[in-house]
Amino acid sequence: MPDGFSAGDTAFVLISAALVMVMTPGLAFFYGGMVRAKSTLNMLAMSFLSLGIVSVLWVLYGYSLSFGPDAGAGLIGNLDFLGMRGIGVTDLAGTIPVTAFSAFQLMFAIITPALISGAIADRARFAAWGLFVALWVTVVYFPVAHWVFFFDGGNGGWLGDRNGVIDFAGGTAVHINAGVAGLALCLVLGKRIGFKKDPMRPHSLPLVMLGSGLLWFGWFGFNAGSALAANGVAAMALVNTQVATAAALVGWLVYEKLRHGAFTTLGAASGAVAGLVAITPACGSVSPLGAVAIGLIAGAACAAAISLKYRFGFDDSLDVVGVHAVGGAIGSLLVGLFATGTVGQTAKGLFYGGGLEQLGKQAMGVAVVGAYSFVLSWVLAKAIDKTIGFRVAEEVEVAGIDQAEHAESAYDFSALGAGLGRSTVAASAPAPAAVPVTPAAAPATAVAAPVAAPAAPAAAPKSTEKTEVDAR
Repeated sequence: MPDGFSAGDTAFVLISAALVMVMTPGLAFFYGGMVRAKSTLNMLAMSFLSLGIVSVLWVLYGYSLSFGPDAGAGLIGNLDFLGMRGIGVTDLAGTIPVTAFSAFQLMFAIITPALISGAIADRARFAAWGLFVALWVTVVYFPVAHWVFFFDGGNGGWLGDRNGVIDFAGGTAVHINAGVAGLALCLVLGKRIGFKKDPMRPHSLPLVMLGSGLLWFGWFGFNAGSALAANGVAAMALVNTQVATAAALVGWLVYEKLRHGAFTTLGAASGAVAGLVAITPACGSVSPLGAVAIGLIAGAACAAAISLKYRFGFDDSLDVVGVHAVGGAIGSLLVGLFATGTVGQTAKGLFYGGGLEQLGKQAMGVAVVGAYSFVLSWVLAKAIDKTIGFRVAEEVEVAGIDQAEHAESAYDFSALGAGLGRSTVAASAPAPAAVPVTPAAAPATAVAAPVAAPAAPAAAPKSTEKTEVDAR
């Protein structure tokens, strides 16, 4: 290998890439548990489809547009690396092979559109979603990744390298980008049937908790790995990720208890994700104490923000806007307050003697990425809806997307029911009147009841606004 190569850094980045890859299946479980049982498989498949489409496009042209030499003004990379041509095993990006860097950044590109899917749960056609993913990463994610992540000594991306916006691991490029796109999509597709009328509670909180745990685990690779070296900055990013996430979990639960009177497992999982989102842009520039403050603020603020969809009437099914857009904006802006200037970047925030300059830069990054993502996402979604149709038919939505789009269901008790039925009939008296209620029907009733007719909450909110549990 050439001079400058580090086996330790390379191993660290490769492991981090694997951790980030695990986040997308983790997101699938997180979202899959939050929807009703009849949409579980569709929710899982939407995340897995992103794994397939984005991986192929990344090799074809995604890496080149994101990290190829700048084509002008820091807006987009050129086409030098189409098909990953010209990249050999000995070419380095810092101390690691370019191929390792490319693999790590690919995992970011995969999970970003997958995050969007939660905003349109229960009502999107699978083929239309796949087309949207392909178009969106091409015209939105790849350019924004170049703006934020491509550094070339002041001649790289126009937000990060040229204008000094700090985004260590993707608060703007990933979370604001995806959260605002989710808002655009749910506006184009419209509200779910029964929105604000029917309970749409999570069908499996254990799946939600499993998914959030996998996200938390993988996020160490997401944030610490963004140092691109096994060094002190990576260690600080890992510590900040842990404590901010823990603080956000506590902040969400406290808000939930004060506002709604209960500590819910859904709130704990959502609070953890909100903390992970908020610390992402800041983990390489703040101290652990600053990370705790960011987590507490994000946890409470995101818990409050998810009710905005009821106030403004947009149906963000799984709170992508409230968690990712709001959490990403909070974390990005708070860099302008809590950046110490001694961790990974030299810029200082307001509380460390840096004045308002960095806060202004952060606000610019939030506004530019948010506006660009919303406009382009809305245009793409509208074009797809007007051509091939983006939303499933009403009868499909009511019956459940899984059977219509995938010819499968997440939970099949037919074999169990048939076996119980044969056993009961064989052991029972021959007279039909003596046979108890057919056991084969029991499992279906047991599963359907919580989804179709959930028990009323102990205390309904005083207005049309629902609790976090009902929000899902």
